[in-house]
Amino acid sequence: MPELSPLAAAELSSVGTPTLWAVTIVGVLVLLVLDFLVTRKPHEVSIREALGWSAFYIALPLAFGAWIWSRWGSQQGIEYLTGYLVEKSLSVDNLFVFMLLLAAFAVPSVLAQRVLLYGIAGALVLRGVFIALGAAALKTLDFAFLLFALILVATAVKLLRDALSGHEQEVDINKMRSVRLLRKVMPVVDEYHGTRMTIRQNGRRALTPFALVVVAVLATDIVFAVDSVPAVYGITEDPYLVFATNAFALLGLRALYFVLHAALSRLVHLSYGLAVILAFIGLKLGLHWAHGIWEGVPEIPTLASLGVIIGVLVIVTITSLRATRNSGDGQRTIVHEVQGGGGA
Repeated sequence: MPELSPLAAAELSSVGTPTLWAVTIVGVLVLLVLDFLVTRKPHEVSIREALGWSAFYIALPLAFGAWIWSRWGSQQGIEYLTGYLVEKSLSVDNLFVFMLLLAAFAVPSVLAQRVLLYGIAGALVLRGVFIALGAAALKTLDFAFLLFALILVATAVKLLRDALSGHEQEVDINKMRSVRLLRKVMPVVDEYHGTRMTIRQNGRRALTPFALVVVAVLATDIVFAVDSVPAVYGITEDPYLVFATNAFALLGLRALYFVLHAALSRLVHLSYGLAVILAFIGLKLGLHWAHGIWEGVPEIPTLASLGVIIGVLVIVTITSLRATRNSGDGQRTIVHEVQGGGGA
């Protein structure tokens, strides 16, 4: 029986003790419950409210990163901060997709944050599943890093192709598989009924447009998790740090959406930057896999990765703002609106 490579045979080192895992998971659940309590009465989110929550959800992960740095040293601290930056960058692109979905389903502004919250909760569950599967793969498969590298490179190519073709800008909810399936299973009413997902109409239970948009957002969460988890595993092999970076990046999305709503349409080059970042991390993973077989193959240090990621994000932000400076409202979205009130 052939021996496993050192990469597959080695146990994944982690700073996450059972106590730390338990405290972190409880903390995430508490923050989710708090968000649900805040949004229990649908209301339009003011910029002041959004800025306040955004400041909190940025300060919290940065403080946590400082604690990681002081407790376990600079290497773990840099890995955490780099992974958090990658996840936050991918989350901003995810917000753009959410913006398209909310517009396509004509979601009332008072319900937008509740839809986002369901999406965030679903994303956290899916990321947890994918992180566990990723950790198991890294422990048992000697080619797991190569597999992750290929996934990221393929995602980067798709992002680049979609950005060049403009495909990513189009959302036609009538063609979404999840929506078509739900319409086959149950009737759908045209109007929103607050946050209710079903109502009784003509003696039958029917879905509301709110249910359709929540399912559509959850369906996109699956796609996001496929590239997000391998991307952060390209920065750190510690499952706990992977989970922490994902959780902190996702928790602040509800408030960040309302802060960046107007600016999102101006980030016209973001997909190009994310394609470069994912391809770079894929290269980093591929070199890491090859180094475990041939020691002469160089590896890319995490600190260098942090510099590349920051540099790419700064460049695409500047070029995006310059490209949309004289374009009126800077719109880059093409949303296929649906007739019948809530788009159902």
